[in-house]
Amino acid sequence: MRQPRTNKLDATTAKRDRLVRIFVVDDSATARAALKSAVEGRADWVVVGEAVDGHHALATFHLHTPHLMLMDFIMPKMNGLDTARHLTARHPDVLILMVTTDPSTQLEKEAQGVGIKGLCPKNDIHCLLNAVEAVLGGGTYFSEEAVA
Repeated sequence: MRQPRTNKLDATTAKRDRLVRIFVVDDSATARAALKSAVEGRADWVVVGEAVDGHHALATFHLHTPHLMLMDFIMPKMNGLDTARHLTARHPDVLILMVTTDPSTQLEKEAQGVGIKGLCPKNDIHCLLNAVEAVLGGGTYFSEEAVA
């Protein structure tokens, strides 16, 4: 009997799949392309899906079974916090890293409260790559650049 797939990244899953599956959610096609380009610079990371807003992400998440979600905060229809709240209720093991143009201490607290594992400025690729590593490794990552 086959075991159901989980979103939890562990040594067995990583060894079997050899690729970390990432799902990118951002209303900007330019931002999605930049995020995709940044993470796919690593040979073992692949973007398996993209969504243009929170509703689209929730509707298509199950099609991709990603290990990690990279999600924008400010999106039309449903922002990243609300999307994360709904997603973690359905899939408690999902790893979510939020990106935003305007990080703040308040947003970090709210993000942690809904189960988001890290937050980075959208334009800081170094932060993004470090955050993805930390979150995939089981940790959290919240930017030192966040302000009140």
